[in-house]
Amino acid sequence: MAYRRTENVVRRLAAREDAILAAATSMAEEGGMGAVQVAAVAERAGIAAGTVYRYFPSKTELMAELVSAVAEREIGAMRTAANAAPGPLSALAACIATFAGRALSERRLAWAVIAEPVDAQADAARLDFRRSLAAELASRIRAAGGYLSEQDAIIAAPAIVGAVLEGLLGPLAPKLEDAAARRQAVRTVTLLALRALGVVDARARGLVAQCALP
Repeated sequence: MAYRRTENVVRRLAAREDAILAAATSMAEEGGMGAVQVAAVAERAGIAAGTVYRYFPSKTELMAELVSAVAEREIGAMRTAANAAPGPLSALAACIATFAGRALSERRLAWAVIAEPVDAQADAARLDFRRSLAAELASRIRAAGGYLSEQDAIIAAPAIVGAVLEGLLGPLAPKLEDAAARRQAVRTVTLLALRALGVVDARARGLVAQCALP
């Protein structure tokens, strides 16, 4: 007779996997991808290193799953904010501002899962994250097309992703010590993106003012 896992077993296994990913995520947030070591993750999760390997056969697979989990969370937040907006143009602004604000609020983690150099498998997951960010923005750009300059959303969207990353997270980005400065930086990069897409300045400023910033 084939063994069938009970619901309690399935929940326990899922909870343990969640604990491993939560520990890995917190370590990446504190010290980047280099800090995500299996022994340290196991200690933080309160389990044996061998247990981590049962869920993730290598550190690379753990990092790739970490990136995928963060990507799913962030894309979901962008969609929720955009879908709550009253129209396609305000949805575009909310999508950009949410991406920027959340990335800046977890700056070390965002850089780790989007841009920090790691190995090839984790890089592949990270490229998928970038593609998902660009695809979400492209869909919002196309939906707001009647309010924007004529453009190719497939080119414009990754350019916006790059502007947000370099402006807020990259090595040239300023160090922002307080919440007010971070909110202003998010407003600035969101306004820049809307202007670049062809929203006239007065309207762009109004859209940014309406955005709920983290």
